[in-house]
Amino acid sequence: MPALKEIFDRGVISEVIPSRKAFEEAAKSRKLRFYIGFDATGEALHLGHAQNLILLEEFRSLGHEVIVLFGDFTARIGDPTDKDSARAQLSKEEVDKNVKLWLKQIKPLLNFQDKHNPVRIMYNSKWLANLNFEEILSLATNFTVQQMTERDMFQKRLKNDKPIYLHEFLYPLMQGYDSVVMDVDVELAGTDQTFNALAGRILQKRLNNKEKFVITTNLIADPESGKLMSKSQGTGVFLNVSPSELFRNIMALPDSMTEVLLTRLTRIPLRNVANIVSGDPLEAKERTAFEITKLIHGENKAESAKEDFQRQVRSKNLQDSDFEKINYKQGQFLWEVLVQNKIVPSRNQFNRLVEAGAVKLFDTGESVNDKNIKAWNIKLKIGKKRYARLTQQG
Repeated sequence: MPALKEIFDRGVISEVIPSRKAFEEAAKSRKLRFYIGFDATGEALHLGHAQNLILLEEFRSLGHEVIVLFGDFTARIGDPTDKDSARAQLSKEEVDKNVKLWLKQIKPLLNFQDKHNPVRIMYNSKWLANLNFEEILSLATNFTVQQMTERDMFQKRLKNDKPIYLHEFLYPLMQGYDSVVMDVDVELAGTDQTFNALAGRILQKRLNNKEKFVITTNLIADPESGKLMSKSQGTGVFLNVSPSELFRNIMALPDSMTEVLLTRLTRIPLRNVANIVSGDPLEAKERTAFEITKLIHGENKAESAKEDFQRQVRSKNLQDSDFEKINYKQGQFLWEVLVQNKIVPSRNQFNRLVEAGAVKLFDTGESVNDKNIKAWNIKLKIGKKRYARLTQQG
């Protein structure tokens, strides 16, 4: 069981509001109710989400109560964070589908089976969908337009003369109301969610007369390039993939990411992390990929994934079984086939790969340069480590 100091030393936590000292005193003296919220706006979570869930599980292991809240209502509205325009609104069916996929992805990271203190799942449609207009107006009296326009992305839009829609102002209010209904003591959120989390701190104080701690976590980024793992941008290492693909995707990351991932996503003692990263870079990254794959898929599958990687990439000994077999229908676009079969997460990501020359004919090494090319019978290399064989049905 980790001590609070060990949890903080991992570098996941960015800030504690109002203070770390006050939080530690509370955490040592009583059982706190923690929550983390997710808007299921896509099909997959990435390693940035995983680090936060691992952190949450550590607090649960110390005896605190933990809630994972799915924003199945707020996901249909869309948080404007880091957006220079309003998000596209999703249907209830799209959100419900995503929630089911996310539940599968988070189960290896959290203990839902503990007899005395299991992780709880909640959905904010249960209360937000039932608010009447009078109640919404009452909640809105706790905030000013000036407060809302302090958000960085709204300032950017105002400066660039881009529209801000009224429903976007209501998003922080809705997320803040989640804290009130669940009567939480602590909200865990990425630094990009600080504004919304503080809205919940305001409402919790005014409506429940309770102080709420906000723990913000650092986003996972390459320390050299600054590139972030982002669900909305389709970048990063995603969790809804096979063990071998997860292993390969981690191996494809820059060497500069190794220490970050070892520190935040494994629980190898920090003194050992320093020894690992000071050695051979490839071995250090393989250890990182193995530990994270083991966390998600178990040790046996992680071992198999490591063997697959070493055979495919290090020995350059590709076998027919190393190609993912994909059937397509006549007339389908190549991007469509690859997205449907989860070879790439989105059409935008396919376009980025094409622009980078990273979609290649396996036999000749020639790059595919047409983003709208139709699928055909071919072997492809996608990115650095992925291989696929396309065969037309019928």
